[in-house]
Amino acid sequence: MKHFLASFWLLGTFLHVCTQRAIPASEFQLEGDYLIGGLFDVHDDTGSVKPFTLSNYRRFQMIRFSVEQVNNSTDLLPNISVGYDIFDHCSDTQNFPGVLKFISANGSIQPWSDRQSVPSKVIAVVGPFTSTQSLTVAPLFMVNLVPMVNYATSSSVFSNKAKYPSFLRTLPSNSDMIDVIVRILQKFNWRWVAFLNSDDDYGNDGLDLFTQKIKDTEICLPYSKGLSDSTNYSQTFKQIEAQQINVIIVFAPENSVEPLIESAVLLNVTNKVWIAGDAWALNKKLPKMKGIKNIGTVLGVAEPVVTIPGFSDFLHSSKAQLHCKYAEQDKFCNQKCNCSCMNPEDILAADPSYSFAIYSAIYAIAHALHNTLQCGADKCNSNITVYPYIVLAELRKSNFTLVNNSIQFDDNGNLKQGSYSIVFWNNSGDAQEIGFYQFNSQVHFFIDDNKIEWHTNGEVKSPYTCIKCKDIEWSEEGSTSCNLRAVEYISVTDIVAILVLVAACVFVGMTLAMSVLFSVNYNTPVVRSAGGPMCFLILGCLSLSSLSVFFHFGKPTVPLCTLRYLPFLLFYTICLACFVVRSFQIVCIFKIAAKIPKLHSWWVKYNGQWLVIAVAFVIQAIFLVIGYSCKPPSPYNETSWYADKIILSCDISLKASTASVVLLSSICALCFIFSYMGKNLPKNYNEAKAITFCLLLLILTWIIFATECMLYRGKYIQLLSALAVLSSLYSFLFWYFLPKCYIILVQPHKNTQQYFQGLIQNYTKTISQ
Repeated sequence: MKHFLASFWLLGTFLHVCTQRAIPASEFQLEGDYLIGGLFDVHDDTGSVKPFTLSNYRRFQMIRFSVEQVNNSTDLLPNISVGYDIFDHCSDTQNFPGVLKFISANGSIQPWSDRQSVPSKVIAVVGPFTSTQSLTVAPLFMVNLVPMVNYATSSSVFSNKAKYPSFLRTLPSNSDMIDVIVRILQKFNWRWVAFLNSDDDYGNDGLDLFTQKIKDTEICLPYSKGLSDSTNYSQTFKQIEAQQINVIIVFAPENSVEPLIESAVLLNVTNKVWIAGDAWALNKKLPKMKGIKNIGTVLGVAEPVVTIPGFSDFLHSSKAQLHCKYAEQDKFCNQKCNCSCMNPEDILAADPSYSFAIYSAIYAIAHALHNTLQCGADKCNSNITVYPYIVLAELRKSNFTLVNNSIQFDDNGNLKQGSYSIVFWNNSGDAQEIGFYQFNSQVHFFIDDNKIEWHTNGEVKSPYTCIKCKDIEWSEEGSTSCNLRAVEYISVTDIVAILVLVAACVFVGMTLAMSVLFSVNYNTPVVRSAGGPMCFLILGCLSLSSLSVFFHFGKPTVPLCTLRYLPFLLFYTICLACFVVRSFQIVCIFKIAAKIPKLHSWWVKYNGQWLVIAVAFVIQAIFLVIGYSCKPPSPYNETSWYADKIILSCDISLKASTASVVLLSSICALCFIFSYMGKNLPKNYNEAKAITFCLLLLILTWIIFATECMLYRGKYIQLLSALAVLSSLYSFLFWYFLPKCYIILVQPHKNTQQYFQGLIQNYTKTISQ
């Protein structure tokens, strides 16, 4: 995204020049009532512009043929012409002007404008070729829901409609291709394999999907490698030999595969089985390379070769009228056609991969336009204004048959029905079909292994039997054995546990000391304003809540897990309930008593504060009994966070404890509301302010702990939990009770009846004024 934004800013200035520059008619443009944008790799996108390949040029001619055939149809779009504007996606630095032109209207771009502003003539875009290219330009088209119908990008990330709502594709996704590869391995019982992938979005997606799909199988992946221009092929093959791997999956485009296979021939790599992805399974150059049989047997997963009627005639007729006079013209984005060296037979003989996908993409757009314009048998309603998002809506509803193939899209923009051919590179240097894979509502898979001419010494055997390590074991990448995982938990004798337990003991000692101090000074104004007898209940419950801390350490057992939060949830509820009634009483005395005297008298007459506390205690006790009875906490081994460790912890059911936590949170929220209402009470008469501050600390503490739980699952999570409990307890001890102890011991002149009455009288005069 950051590369895209930077390029957007830098290259946006060229849009005006690009759109205004006069370019003669060529194979790259065709005028029409509606335009389809094309992003095609006529030249290889390798950082520097190289001569185009025949397979790339064949795909380029396929979009031209498809549009021409649509225009020649008498019933698809009668009285409507479709044109195209194709950009050679030749390099990363020169692709944006084409994209910007597609999303512009009258030479300007307004990304935040209303969808029904001046529409662009480009109603949909076909391409680009690679997953990385698509990831780069897709956000530009997604903004205004311009349909992006892709014929080659198979990365599974584009199935995410939240990010790519207007992306559809007319080929199966990587997920389907990886499924075929896994079925091939299972068919021949190959369990020890290497996976070589291009080090880009396409290849890495394939590796991730393969790793996921073999999890519950006997297939092992002892070696994987991302291929790039700097790959040391000699070292790669040495590592494969060291692991005794005989089956190599290569999931990469042709420009990454060709140097790999050429290196395998030169380095005399022999007796391997190679499984090709659809990007190179139908490669025309490699099967005829000298010495290719020595590397072993090549099987591949490829698009079925569909004979498209009329394409051959189109090539022969168009090559007779080529605009070669423009070959010398240095047009924008390298849109040159060096066509003199080619003939139709060469183009027809090139790799046909993705040809039918392009053909399907154009026809899908045409059918969507047909429905948008409400076309009948002889004409379309040309008065309808066509916006890309309307075409997108019709594209999603596509349901038609093309050359005996059904074209429909699912909710993720993928084909509902599709197929692959399973091929074998035979002795003649051709990709011979030996099986198929079809998916719709069901999957059909078949391989006729009698057709395979094996170039390896007999049956390929896996040197190891792949077994899944037990939960208490782990294995390094490429290892042939399982090792016991290290078991981790914080014992009671651990230094951090000792420090926390000491802090808990100090807390209990402080609450006892404060209780003694308050009992000695029971009849003084400070103690009575702090709650009087309620102070002893709060201090006692805070002490009982601290019991939870003592059960956070040691090897988890059922009793230890049960008591880890039970005392805290139960007794801390009482503490918060006490502060709720204290906050309410403070507000009631100063603000409500005069306005609603009946409520105040009822509260005093029936001891409302004790009634509220009792009800909160009973309800929480019931919730805890029910929750802990339905799903009691139990020891739990955390094995997913670390490959080589087992973290001993407690499994506390979220559903079972939801009611208790919700009640505690509700009381906390109510307490915060009442205490905040009393924030402007007399100076130094600051119980409400103190309670508000304590609650803010409490909320902040548990937000931090919840965040830590999402980011970290190691053994110290129980230490963090104990610290969160202690922080919740110390906050009230330090910020509510400790200041009162300070007044009693250090400032006794403020602990007099006269001092408090003076504060109240001054406050009363202030609010009356």
